[in-house]
Amino acid sequence: MYNQDDVTARRGIAQLALKGFFNLAARWQLTRPEAMTLLGLTATSTYANWKNGKTGTIPRDTLERISYLFRIDEILRHACPTDTAIIQYLRQPSSRDNPADSLMQRMLQGNVIDIYLVQQSLTQQGQWAKKYMV
Repeated sequence: MYNQDDVTARRGIAQLALKGFFNLAARWQLTRPEAMTLLGLTATSTYANWKNGKTGTIPRDTLERISYLFRIDEILRHACPTDTAIIQYLRQPSSRDNPADSLMQRMLQGNVIDIYLVQQSLTQQGQWAKKYMV
């Protein structure tokens, strides 16, 4: 299935991805349940191991989730002046009709597609802004 070099490379990628995720989680002031949901985890022991650097390889969907979260963070870091502004943007209601509806709440639905849709929405907003702000 995988040779030893593949396994070693996958472990290295996992360690880097998780380190970056936990930095993002700290900047976004995520609670443990929020961070676990974004990672697609249900076991607190796995979360604790990952947070403490005890990783092997991680599931493909977890890497996909982290990848989308990194892109969301990148977009917001270019659009917002501070981490506080990013947090406010993520948690502010996106409509007056449903005050519980925010980008963070959408991502916390628990599915990879929810994180992807937030990333796509932010990407499209950024492309629109670039196109019309010339």
